[in-house]
Amino acid sequence: MNARERLIVGLDVPTLGEAEKIVSTLGDDVLFYKIGYQLVFAGGLEFARELAQSGKKIFLDMKLLDIDNTIASGVENIVKMGMSMLTLHAYPKAMKAAVEAARGSDLCLLGVTVLTSMDEQDLIAAGYEYDPHTLVLRRAEQALAAGMGGIVCSAEESAAVRKIVGPNMAIVTPGIRPAGSEKGDQKRVMTPADALKAGSSHLVVARPIVKAADPKEAARVILAEMDAALPA
Repeated sequence: MNARERLIVGLDVPTLGEAEKIVSTLGDDVLFYKIGYQLVFAGGLEFARELAQSGKKIFLDMKLLDIDNTIASGVENIVKMGMSMLTLHAYPKAMKAAVEAARGSDLCLLGVTVLTSMDEQDLIAAGYEYDPHTLVLRRAEQALAAGMGGIVCSAEESAAVRKIVGPNMAIVTPGIRPAGSEKGDQKRVMTPADALKAGSSHLVVARPIVKAADPKEAARVILAEMDAALPA
């Protein structure tokens, strides 16, 4: 894969109008988009379907978690939408139900390990006994066992996760920040080049592109950095 196939631009904006403007501005430079809760609840599901039909790849970031039958039913309909990636929380039963429902399709199921906005104190407050690194690795093992297509984790854990999941599973990394940019609410971040070198296969970038004065130029700078970091 080249950089264009690895960069996922997060359409983390409140309206369809803003999302449409970003996609139009970025044009052919960007192939892959992430659509999450904010846009989904503003009509983003139909927009995701339209983008997929136009040839774009869509990462539907829903972080599903429910009883097995509900997960399976949801995944079956998401497959019909033509999505490329879908997230669910990396709980073994949920992952197994999703894998079975997506069997035979091109949908890449991603297990969310630990949100990049969470650190050890956040996990303790939520009742977990593990530190972020330990919990990420445990969930990576469970995702591999369940037959998932990949996982979502911080770039800080990418190298260790890659050793567990091998060369074929996707490792999708949010919290990517080009050198000099603000972290925002992310606590575990890394530059695009360093994330790829650590073992990430796909990078999710939102604010550094969608909030830039010139989004197209911001995307091109990140793509160039990614290209330089990839093996020749």
